[in-house]
Amino acid sequence: MKKLILAACIGAFTLGTAGTVMAQEPAHKTTTKKAPAKKSSKAAPAAAAAVTPTGEKWQCELGNVLYISGNMLRDEVLSVHWQGRDYKLPRQTTVTGADRYYDARSGLDLVVIPSKAMLFNHNLGQRLADECQNAEMQAGGAAPTQAGGLRAPVTAPLLATPPQQPQSDATQQSAAPKQ
Repeated sequence: MKKLILAACIGAFTLGTAGTVMAQEPAHKTTTKKAPAKKSSKAAPAAAAAVTPTGEKWQCELGNVLYISGNMLRDEVLSVHWQGRDYKLPRQTTVTGADRYYDARSGLDLVVIPSKAMLFNHNLGQRLADECQNAEMQAGGAAPTQAGGLRAPVTAPLLATPPQQPQSDATQQSAAPKQ
């Protein structure tokens, strides 16, 4: 009888420790981590070089610049180069008459009206660039868009300094101190 009880205790002990060992086995299992791949010296200059901007340069306020590739009068997708990256923005229909190009994945939204263009980021909820104009618009022309073709050209560009008007003789005399 003592042998039977002893065998049962040894069996129970063995089963109990085997369950504990099996439960702990994944925790004790060693995983081999691969060392991070070393970057080759050839890849570093290629990664550092940004995408070369193509398209028409649009100068914005605060020194921002964006490049737009494509014909706004007919193309359904424009390529916009903003801060070293190219984005494909498909045309969206609007009820206001403004030309709008929006990509939901990147969140970029380009709105072009006859006097200027604005670039928004809907993902961040920010206006990235405002008062953007190409060279023709800075010279007094309208934006090369469908909306710009429907309206009269802008009389004064937004980024240009207003012309100084000469003062007439009457205003110069009144400005002179009386003696």
